[in-house]
Amino acid sequence: MTNISGASSGSSTTRRGRVVGVPMVCWCGAEIVGKISKSDPNPYRRYFRCAFAVSNKLMDDNHVFKWVDEALLNEVDRLSSEAKRLEQMVRESEIVFDGAEYEKMVFDKVLMKVEEEIFQKVESVVSESQRYMKKLMIGGIVVCMIVVGLGNVI
Repeated sequence: MTNISGASSGSSTTRRGRVVGVPMVCWCGAEIVGKISKSDPNPYRRYFRCAFAVSNKLMDDNHVFKWVDEALLNEVDRLSSEAKRLEQMVRESEIVFDGAEYEKMVFDKVLMKVEEEIFQKVESVVSESQRYMKKLMIGGIVVCMIVVGLGNVI
């Protein structure tokens, strides 16, 4: 794992574990930088390297080193398998939502909306009735006060 690696196949591993895909950070916490090889076996071949290892010019260490082409192939493979997994999930969901289950789901949603509308209408009628009852009670109290007041005057 050197900056000027002679191995054309490169190395995608560290002593800390295998790096799969495009590395984001090194195990040491340092960011990853893109570099270009100046070695004879791999001239101008791009690679990812730990910024700490680059700044300290470390060679044959256990910090992240990965050829860009290998990293991109890993990413393509990962995305391809993720796409296949998602396609499978869609197929399974289509099977689960066959005609009867789909109709039941739609019916339940419509039923919930209808129940919600009915609840809102009942609430408005109840609040209107409460306001009307308050008015009647106030009117009754006023009438009673008038009757009592007239009874005291006579």
